[in-house]
Amino acid sequence: MRTGSENRIQTDPGDFLRYFLDTEFNGFGGALISIALVPEFGDQEFYAILPMADAVEPWVERHVMPYLHMVPPALDMTMKPEEAAHEVARYLAHDDAPVIVADWPDDIAYFCKLLVIGNGVIVDIGDIDFSFLRSPGFSPAANSKVPHNALHDARALRDFVLGGR
Repeated sequence: MRTGSENRIQTDPGDFLRYFLDTEFNGFGGALISIALVPEFGDQEFYAILPMADAVEPWVERHVMPYLHMVPPALDMTMKPEEAAHEVARYLAHDDAPVIVADWPDDIAYFCKLLVIGNGVIVDIGDIDFSFLRSPGFSPAANSKVPHNALHDARALRDFVLGGR
């Protein structure tokens, strides 16, 4: 079993690969709006926007919704939650030991909830380790090129972690 401290210092892509996670959601406890995974090495990123069923919270309407589509056109996709879950599984399928890294506990919770595709049923996905990093000095709002966009925030977290503290 790997510990969080091992994940932070690991740099050899042959052992395991970290994927930096960020999500946007409709206010605290609200529905998942978007999710992004950015690999430690390479440029094969994952991004999905989920359709909104509920009214959008005012803060989210001002600070998140205008930036949802500010991603490369090839990644700008809206998917139903079950479709997004299958796409996440496909995205991670090539990696025997992925480590999902997040700086906010809700990001991990939303990721895990997305994998549940029915009552007592999860998407067909392999083992995943999670690493929660308390990151003093890091703020997606300050470090991201497009704050409150899951893809840009995940990139910013990756750059912060790989660039040192």
